[in-house]
Amino acid sequence: MKTLFPHAACLQIEIHVGDIQANLQQFRELLAAQHFPENTLVVLPELWATGFAYPQLAALAEETPAILEVLRQEAAERKLWFAGSLPEPQAGGNPCNTLFLVGPEGVAGSYRKHHLFRFWQEEEYLQAGLEPLPISSPFGPIAALVCYDLRFPELCRNQIFAGSMLIVVSAQWPSTRLDHWRLFVQARAVENQAFVVACNGSGAVGEGRLAGHSLIVDPIGQILAEAGEEREVIQAALNEEELTKLRSRFCTAGERPWPGWDRNKIVDLKTLQAQLALIRRQKSKVVFTNGCFDLLHAGHVDYLEQSRACGDCLVVGLNADSSMRRLKGPTRPVNNEGERARVLAALGCVDFVVLFAEDTPQQLITALLPDVLVKGADWPEEQIIGAAEVKAAGGKVRRIAFSSPCSTSKIIEKILFAPRSYP
Repeated sequence: MKTLFPHAACLQIEIHVGDIQANLQQFRELLAAQHFPENTLVVLPELWATGFAYPQLAALAEETPAILEVLRQEAAERKLWFAGSLPEPQAGGNPCNTLFLVGPEGVAGSYRKHHLFRFWQEEEYLQAGLEPLPISSPFGPIAALVCYDLRFPELCRNQIFAGSMLIVVSAQWPSTRLDHWRLFVQARAVENQAFVVACNGSGAVGEGRLAGHSLIVDPIGQILAEAGEEREVIQAALNEEELTKLRSRFCTAGERPWPGWDRNKIVDLKTLQAQLALIRRQKSKVVFTNGCFDLLHAGHVDYLEQSRACGDCLVVGLNADSSMRRLKGPTRPVNNEGERARVLAALGCVDFVVLFAEDTPQQLITALLPDVLVKGADWPEEQIIGAAEVKAAGGKVRRIAFSSPCSTSKIIEKILFAPRSYP
């Protein structure tokens, strides 16, 4: 089984914002002017066909299927593969910034940009992708990053651990941070012992310029090919034997020791306030939700994962045993507060667990004033405790529907009253 593309290239085009036909024309011109070996992976910049045409981006996203068909036709005719990001329509929401892998038979897979660049207001016009997994291909799994993702090494780390030997980057990186571009591309190659093919855009964008300087880098950080500032095509062979030999000595890609216990996520209010103060210095969005979580089930987990996706840090307020008894009756909780907190803390989507003994989390929410307050969609916003205070402080309220019919009460009933058969 092949595990790496034999050859890679970057088509560094000058992106015309909002002009799909002009960008496609450039694509065809650069492609026609070059000879590529069979099964070359040709990488394109971020949003290469549309640019960041924010007001029109949702409408332009409707043209993406036609653009992908153009790529498929070129791939079939020339026996090539293409990778680059385009706006992907999403039902009922903003499009995703999606890197597509396209071969002779069409789209083989995709990766949605995980980290949106708030400094360029991307969150207002795009939605972030979830599940940043490598893209499957006939040449092995491919790790993918879209521009700002390059600054977050854990995204690469997880995809490399899944078996990728190649990292593909589709970007619109500004010339003011060209030194960062080179540094990050080479760092991702060295720390993951992988080839990196990073295609940037070129030319003027708004009041600035894109850096160009697309790169193909080997697993020891050596630059195999580098473009200049203007539109250009670069190519390089990818030597799988050298990579295999390098990883046979020591393989950082395969080392992922367990980081340790999750008990330190369980904190008191004073400790939590101090930690959140430090986290907020970084302009992180703090998300808060609360509940009893007596018998944790699939509905809870899905709800908590959706809550975590609303920001950068999820705090779960947990009813103490005394609070639960007043709310649910003398037979509850089934699991005591320490056990419930410990189970919640073990979830990867949860960053902090804090207990509250009051009947409602009003005091806790007022003390924390999260950036995003999350509650179930069955609650009208005007009845959500703490909503008024959070909104008055500039925060938002999100109502999330439970996707699972599970309930703690039904689970308890099933355990107590389900028919039993004895041998």
